[in-house]
Amino acid sequence: MSVPIRKADWWFKPNFWLHGILVLAINCLMMFGIGDFLLANGEMSPHHTNGHAQNHSMVMGQWEGSPEGIAYSEFNHALAGIGVILVGLTELRAAMGWQVWAWSRWVLPASLIGSGVFLLIWSDHEAWPIGSWTLAETFSGRDPEMLQHKLFGLLALGVGLVEWCLRGERFQHVFWRALLPGFALIGGLMLFSHMHGPHPAGHQIQVHHNVMGTLALAGGLAWFAGELMKPSHPVQTYDPLPRSGLKVLWAVLVISIGIQLLFYSEA
Repeated sequence: MSVPIRKADWWFKPNFWLHGILVLAINCLMMFGIGDFLLANGEMSPHHTNGHAQNHSMVMGQWEGSPEGIAYSEFNHALAGIGVILVGLTELRAAMGWQVWAWSRWVLPASLIGSGVFLLIWSDHEAWPIGSWTLAETFSGRDPEMLQHKLFGLLALGVGLVEWCLRGERFQHVFWRALLPGFALIGGLMLFSHMHGPHPAGHQIQVHHNVMGTLALAGGLAWFAGELMKPSHPVQTYDPLPRSGLKVLWAVLVISIGIQLLFYSEA
């Protein structure tokens, strides 16, 4: 009796690990490049941090709205915008059914993982691990803005890892595919309550966040509406126009959020 050949498990697939190494390499290059930029601008050098520790009269309220604080925040938002635009372009490619540049599907998890790692390390000047606050203080909720930044980082990192596994065929259920638009819904709701402390441009910042939150909610709902729309005929294998149109709308709204982040200003 012949013994059926067992399909190799996902962890033995060479392409899975090859693409995983590619994702890791992209993230390492991103982190080193960002670190070099911040070091060159004195934002995270040990002397810079110690100077603040000795003269800690520049507390959070004074950092918010200062020229250094504005530059730091705008740079972080612009960098996040690049990552979000890459996510949106990858989703647009999938929604349009484009077969070119098959490798580009790995850009999405790379962008999410890179953004998550960046937020967890560099989201806030005073936060752990680059600032004077400890890990416990950072996640204590004493500063809601800081806590939300770290939660965004954890969500981005987690969803990025899931998207990586989806592309490696480790996960296939629709639940896992729904995590990214679910992240958009959760993140969109969080943006409505995301405040930047005693900032002189607080109203302008809140308007930015409200617009981004609205776009995120609309995009997430468009994705779920498209996913719930079934083909009109049992043997229909392609996406009906309204369904694919909703997926395109989702991708366009994600790109719109990225563009707004790219031009985010607190001046």
